[in-house]
Amino acid sequence: MRRLSSLPTRLLSLAAMQSDRRVTEGLATADARKWHFAVLATLDESGPASQAQLSERTGIFRSDIVAVVNELAQRGQVERAPNPADRRQNVITLTPRGRRQLATLHGLLAEAEDDVLAPLSPAERAELVRLLTAIVRPHD
Repeated sequence: MRRLSSLPTRLLSLAAMQSDRRVTEGLATADARKWHFAVLATLDESGPASQAQLSERTGIFRSDIVAVVNELAQRGQVERAPNPADRRQNVITLTPRGRRQLATLHGLLAEAEDDVLAPLSPAERAELVRLLTAIVRPHD
C-alpha cells in the first residue's frame, strides 16, 4: 500500500478527483457547470469573441462550445449576434446578468478552493500553484 500512496501521479489524480467533486457541487448550487464559468470568465477578461475563439481560449471542444453558449444565451448571461465583418460567424458578448453570475461563481469557486486546500498554509498554496503550473505548462 505504501507504494500506491507515494506515487505522485496517483496523488495528483486523487487530489484532482476531490477538487473536481467539490467544485462541481459548489457550482451546482448556482445551477452552473465549470464550462459556464470558463466561458463567462473568458468573455469578461478578453471581451466579445466568436464561438471558435471561445473554444480555443477555454479549451472546450468546438462541438461542445455551441451547447454551452446556447445554455448561457437561454439564461440571458451572454448575447449572440452576427459578426458585422463576417455574417457566417456569431460574436458572443457577456451581459450584465452574465457578469453577476460570474461574480457568484467566482465566490463559489473560492469557497471550494478554500475547502479543498484547507490543510495548506498560504505559502504552501502558492507553492502548489507554482508546482502545478510547472507540470501543466509544458503540456499545453
